[in-house]
Amino acid sequence: MVEAIVHADAGKPAGEPPPADVQHHPVKLYLAVWAWLFVLSACSYLVDYVGLHGWLRWTLIVLFMLLKAGLIVAIFMHMAWERLTLIYAILLPPLLVLVFVAIMASEANYTLLTRLLYYGGGN
Repeated sequence: MVEAIVHADAGKPAGEPPPADVQHHPVKLYLAVWAWLFVLSACSYLVDYVGLHGWLRWTLIVLFMLLKAGLIVAIFMHMAWERLTLIYAILLPPLLVLVFVAIMASEANYTLLTRLLYYGGGN
């Protein structure tokens, strides 16, 4: 609906104000998000530069990645201003996929443990 309004305004003179239901976001908001994305990317690169290893390294990298993805989805894809049902329709399925992957990973660990115990660990 907003696209139709924006396209309908294309022929109007430049001095007229836009309709009340068209959202305009300040440039300052986008610049702040770009700055945060730069800081988060720098932190992600610093994890490798400092030489962290193991779970701490991967936890920090995934955390920075998820924060950047959240900022991009919320601001640049305008999800922060959408209705809650649309947000649920877009964000809930990937969240459920992650839950199912975690369940499958725990089941795989259980299967591996029972096989190692039953077969004696390859001795």
